[in-house]
Amino acid sequence: MNVNVGKIVNMHGVKGEVKILSASDFAEVRFQPGKTLLIPFKDETIELVIKSYRVHKNFHMVAFEGINNINEVEQFKGLDVFQDVDTESLPLEDNEYYYKDIIGCEVFNEGISIGKVTEIFETGANDVWVVKGDKEHLIPYIEEVVKEIDIENKIINIEAMEGLLS
Repeated sequence: MNVNVGKIVNMHGVKGEVKILSASDFAEVRFQPGKTLLIPFKDETIELVIKSYRVHKNFHMVAFEGINNINEVEQFKGLDVFQDVDTESLPLEDNEYYYKDIIGCEVFNEGISIGKVTEIFETGANDVWVVKGDKEHLIPYIEEVVKEIDIENKIINIEAMEGLLS
């Protein structure tokens, strides 16, 4: 299954390295050298093999085999990158979920819907969910806030801390 693992948000340097904003729960696994990323571009899907990977300022820096110049990757800026993934091969611990399972869930605070999860950001300490409804909210995935996750029914119940939804 092809899974969205991130978006190329910019270039880094002149040697063809790209900055990827991860959409994956296992970025350190997804972006390892030797893995292939799929980039839908125009009327085709381009397959690029990862040559090197590192993390820099919350971005995932990736260089590809056979690409040694910024001009060769600049056309991919703003595009999502995918990977053919067997999601069953990556086991989850308790209270861990695949991003694809969380995105699209409706979020309720005290029984009132505040919107649906549209994106997930990694912050280092914890993930932050972007919830869009009448307003856009940033909800930290922490025990004090997220009280119940029902993947089957696509429902998340939270208990918003003071000021979180204002």
